[in-house]
Amino acid sequence: MKLGYARVSKAQEQDTAAQLRALRAEGVSRVFEEHASGGRWDRPELHRLIDQLRPGDVVVVWKLDRLSRSLKDLLHLMEKIESAGAGFKSLTESIDTTTPAGRMMMQMVGAFAEFERAMIRERTMAGLEQARSEGRVGGRRPKLTQAQQQEIREAVQSGRRTAAECARLWQVHPSTVTRLIQRVKMS
Repeated sequence: MKLGYARVSKAQEQDTAAQLRALRAEGVSRVFEEHASGGRWDRPELHRLIDQLRPGDVVVVWKLDRLSRSLKDLLHLMEKIESAGAGFKSLTESIDTTTPAGRMMMQMVGAFAEFERAMIRERTMAGLEQARSEGRVGGRRPKLTQAQQQEIREAVQSGRRTAAECARLWQVHPSTVTRLIQRVKMS
């Protein structure tokens, strides 16, 4: 039995009409349709499809990215499909894991996607290192200035104020003050 999966992103004004036409032309008997991001794992229709797979079934998608945008998730889904004894077919990329050539093609696509992800990670790390060398630091800006931090440290250490009082006074969460004090004790 051929089971189809059609997905469009929730945020954009899209519909699955083109995907549904292609899936019907392929002879899909049942389509699981979803409006959700491909980067998310909590997609009920996709899980329903996976749960209903039987040996010999074939999961058909219009395009590989309709199933998942993450290589890790895609490979995980492929494992689930394979463990159910089912095959997979992507119409746009002409990948059909029910054939030896299709299985090889899927492995090659996975390898290229993994390589691209590694290259992106490498470029990101190089960019962060460059920013650090120029004195730029990522992350959220501190809620308290250096002067405020010093004033809180002195107030708590001298016993003039409690950590909770300082948190209320400077309008920060008590854990911010606690971390500030702990950093002083550790150094």
